Amino acid sequence: MSRTNEVERKRGTRFGFWFFRTAMKTFGLRGTYGPLYFVGLYYVLFDRAVVGASLAYVRRRFPEHGPVRRLLDVYLLFVNQGKSLLDRYYLLSGGTGIDIELVGFEGMRDLLADHAKGLILLTAHVGNWQIAMTALRRFGRTVHVMMRSEDNAAVKEALEINSEQTGARILYSDTVLGGVVEALKAVDKGEIVSIMGDRTYEYDSIAAPLLGGNVNFPYGAFSLAAAAQCPVAVLLTAKIGSNKYRVDISQVIDPPKGARDKKREEIAACVRQFAGILEEYAHQHPYQWFVFRDMWQSNK
Repeated sequence: MSRTNEVERKRGTRFGFWFFRTAMKTFGLRGTYGPLYFVGLYYVLFDRAVVGASLAYVRRRFPEHGPVRRLLDVYLLFVNQGKSLLDRYYLLSGGTGIDIELVGFEGMRDLLADHAKGLILLTAHVGNWQIAMTALRRFGRTVHVMMRSEDNAAVKEALEINSEQTGARILYSDTVLGGVVEALKAVDKGEIVSIMGDRTYEYDSIAAPLLGGNVNFPYGAFSLAAAAQCPVAVLLTAKIGSNKYRVDISQVIDPPKGARDKKREEIAACVRQFAGILEEYAHQHPYQWFVFRDMWQSNK
């Protein structure tokens, strides 16, 4: 069992989620943000593993910052992720007042209308991708979220994805064949399959440049797209105001179509394109990068 996985399972408890749910009912969403500043400070002081993993990103994103300023950068990452989780819970609990701007809606609607099949959404642990699931209901298509079984039961209970509110269904990727057959069937029926593209786990990967170094990215989304011959739309979200989010699905990557001997080269080009999109996001929204892993470690 890796140290990374062990620490991830410890983070987030039933008591913690109960506390914030109770605070939200009493003080409202904005009033619940306050304790996050103390929680963020706790993790900076006592969670060396996640601080170290976060610094791997911070050093590359802010090379001009010194040691103290970098710890402040990590602290802001923790606080902003907390706000992201609270916003999602508030919205799915029936809260109002959060505005979601959907960029690329018309293009995506036309893309779905022009193809008999569905499409693949490729996203990452940045912004508030869970909130994006609610915005995707506008397409009137079933959305399948490919994900691993949640190790932390408290997180799974508090941040349930497979719900009426989101209109999304889970396809577990750590089952036999990794949910590939189910994903292909869903796309063939004109439905949408959402896949995380920033964590390799034990899956095959291809290296691509990101923030001055090479990172291994899983390429399963592009292999699926090649098999189904459907487009890959990159989904990114960002909090752009105290009560406003932008969900961007305007960037589309065409599926590999070449001969089998050239397929890996084309897939690698798709991976590099996705990495470039993520790097631009990091420059635009530096404190909404919630990967919390040293993505560059395996490439040193």
